[in-house]
Amino acid sequence: MKETTIVEKEKVEPRKAVLIEGLPGQGLVGKIAAEYLARQLKAKKIADLYSPHFAYYVMVNKKGDVRLLRSEFYYWKNDQGETDLILLTGDTQAQTIEGQYEVADAILSFAEKNNVKMILTIGGYRKEVKGEPQVLASATSQELLAKATEAGAKNSPAGSPIVGTAGLLVGLAKFRGLDAACLLAETPGYLPDPKAAKKVLQVISRMLGFEVDLSELEKEIYRSEQIAERMKRIEEQRRVLERERKRIEEEKISYIS
Repeated sequence: MKETTIVEKEKVEPRKAVLIEGLPGQGLVGKIAAEYLARQLKAKKIADLYSPHFAYYVMVNKKGDVRLLRSEFYYWKNDQGETDLILLTGDTQAQTIEGQYEVADAILSFAEKNNVKMILTIGGYRKEVKGEPQVLASATSQELLAKATEAGAKNSPAGSPIVGTAGLLVGLAKFRGLDAACLLAETPGYLPDPKAAKKVLQVISRMLGFEVDLSELEKEIYRSEQIAERMKRIEEQRRVLERERKRIEEEKISYIS
């Protein structure tokens, strides 16, 4: 494979589609949100994206079968409205600067081919969070930014770089005349963060005017909080043991002196 390739599995005819991108990043916020949305909406897979710029290993399933790393496109027909969704998630992002641009360009070409009129990208914003995380928005137009803030997001701080696919898709979309916005949820970033993903999904559902059941995500949030609490206790125990070890060492030195 010499270049990024999209393998289409099914032809669809979306109406005024919105592309929602959620790939691995800080706290896996985008990946969790996009995959959850695909499951809840029972979206069908329509294409796979492969690239030589992805990491050089394969995934192995329980049966021992292997496959290349990939991104996946899913389609949901909105029977209650005129705007359909195309969801993009996957295993990884491109590992090089050149690869990031090539993959983003392939995604945008696929989006134009499938009547996408707006792009929403999802990611995490690294920050120690106290209480509920905020969602920070930036966009290609003031009108779309206002729509995001009316849905519960806050303006992204000036000068904050958006690294990776979530940023490039928005930046490059403008050259193709597509509206695009990036939604970043605050997250500590070192563990999968379904709580941050939930906040983004709430903003998106308000922006696009559709309902999504978040009860299953609440269960994931509870499990992640339990894991975080256990890790916190383990770290506290480690610190106590370390302090005790240092005290014993100091007493030995004092005794020898």
